[in-house]
Amino acid sequence: MLSIPLYLAPLAGYTDRAFRELCKDWKADYLLSEMVSADGLIRDRQKTLDYVLFSQRERPYGVQIFGSDPRVMAKAAEVLLPFKPDFIDINMGCPVKKVIKRGAGSVLMQNPDLAAAIVREVKKVCSGIVPLSVKFRSGWDSNTINYREFGLKMQDSGADILCLHPRTTKQMFGGVSNWEHIKILKQELRIPLIGNGDVTSPESAEKILQETACDAIMIGRGALGRPWLFSQIKEYFATGQYSPVTKDTLLETALQHMDNALQYKAERIVVREMRSQLCHYIKALPGSKEVREKINHAQSAEEIRDQLRNWLRI
Repeated sequence: MLSIPLYLAPLAGYTDRAFRELCKDWKADYLLSEMVSADGLIRDRQKTLDYVLFSQRERPYGVQIFGSDPRVMAKAAEVLLPFKPDFIDINMGCPVKKVIKRGAGSVLMQNPDLAAAIVREVKKVCSGIVPLSVKFRSGWDSNTINYREFGLKMQDSGADILCLHPRTTKQMFGGVSNWEHIKILKQELRIPLIGNGDVTSPESAEKILQETACDAIMIGRGALGRPWLFSQIKEYFATGQYSPVTKDTLLETALQHMDNALQYKAERIVVREMRSQLCHYIKALPGSKEVREKINHAQSAEEIRDQLRNWLRI
């Protein structure tokens, strides 16, 4: 019987409170906030804190911050501690241009000394209070693969946990994750390593664990529109099989997702944001293009409910 912690990866625009709570209901072990700007936390605090707030049922819960100034990152951690997250994570893996241009995210892998300074300063704030984790990639491109040296440097700078997404920045989210990188780094670390990338099924979860011996698995895009993946993985690890998802379960889960969102956001915002969320629930099913068009033009949550019920129960 296999047993390993399952993390929900931070995904901007997707892993808000509504989705996190849904994943917790489906047996995700650890949840992370959407990526939060360190500058925002200390300069535009109230607006940025909306990304931080969480409910007790979400624990264990971590907040992921990004930035490029060690002192600002440390001050951001100070802002977070009164909210009592269970851990703080530093993003050094985001490949998105607007983050890269700010000298944050995966561009930090091109400046390991600055990255190490960030970890040291944040660690001073977190030490003895909450664990500090760092998430990063294999390197900038295929010619600058430096995950091994970078990971060891982050460990030596004070990180308590590391998470490796074994794609390069240039790959963005394309191509295939190189799980061999996770395996190699795991063999050299003294601290736990979370494996991330291309875990989209119980079988792939088993495979990454067998191939890398990672200490935990982080699931991101594979859980979009499929929060039950966490439960399926746990069932598969325990019994060697897992329950398929029926249309009724899909409908019930999608509607629960929207109901969760309505607890925290205005309906007009939920209607807009659920368009992209629901696309992931229905994209693989026959006739999804037509219902997606109708959802994209819906003006109310009730209209979305009606479209989903009519389509999934035909």
